Amino acid sequence: MTIAAFALFGLIIGSFLNVCITRIPEGTSIIAPRSRCPYCSCPIQPYDNIPVFSWIALAGKCRNCKAPISAMYPAIELLTAFLFVANYLCFGLTVSTLKWTCFSCLLLVLVMTDLRDRILPDVVNWFGVGLGLAFAAYVPPVDGLVAMFIGRFVTLPRWTVGILDSLLGAVFCGGLLWLVAFLYKLIRHREGMGFGDVKMMFMVGTFFGVRPAFLTILIGTVLGTIVGISVIAVLFVSGWKSSLARRASKMGLGGVNALRFAIASRYQLPLGSFLGIAALLVTFFSPWTLSRCAVFFFG
Repeated sequence: MTIAAFALFGLIIGSFLNVCITRIPEGTSIIAPRSRCPYCSCPIQPYDNIPVFSWIALAGKCRNCKAPISAMYPAIELLTAFLFVANYLCFGLTVSTLKWTCFSCLLLVLVMTDLRDRILPDVVNWFGVGLGLAFAAYVPPVDGLVAMFIGRFVTLPRWTVGILDSLLGAVFCGGLLWLVAFLYKLIRHREGMGFGDVKMMFMVGTFFGVRPAFLTILIGTVLGTIVGISVIAVLFVSGWKSSLARRASKMGLGGVNALRFAIASRYQLPLGSFLGIAALLVTFFSPWTLSRCAVFFFG
């Protein structure tokens, strides 16, 4: 029953996350007006707004104009329900579950807005920073670096140690990503990532602390590199932008294949999405999480 309750609540919150994903990049309110069809602007009735089930009942189409409704909506609702249940199974009925469930929701919004609109909204990142610092007073990051180095000389309250570890993770990992972006631009003379990625890692650092957030950067970078190389290879083999390359070649700008590869290699993928996926992996599969799961399941 507890798992079912978490799943049901996750479906409801997932519906709200869909609103955040579609409206925040547009700069519109997530409160009003009520949900409408993007094609005919007809308000969606409450009985057509039941997570997942309404989409299935309507066969993925608007009741009024029959325009297709994106499968993203039920997918986000189901994924949110899965994350809610996963957090409960990992952390039990604890404040930790609330912390990591909120973190998972923030990451899901950021991953999707970066995929859809190539934007990591400040309102989500800075709200997450405040939330991460607030939670750090009750559920400190697992690092313990502050207690390790400062606790030898000064006895600090537990909530202070948690907040200091949270700030240390934010500054270190956000600063590290900013340094990478700066060096990339210095060497390649073009932007490699937006400052939104830096602010996102600032937020992740407040929840994780130094070590898990640093692991997030490593996994996200490796994942992004593997996917990026694969995408470039697929674009090149499939002949993407071949006509543009041939026209450029006729103008004496180089060989067709060399130009095709140059064009394909310029294709940009959203780093923030890979960082968000990596942060979810670290949340549920890091050694720290697995050790907590063992305590929850086996006492």
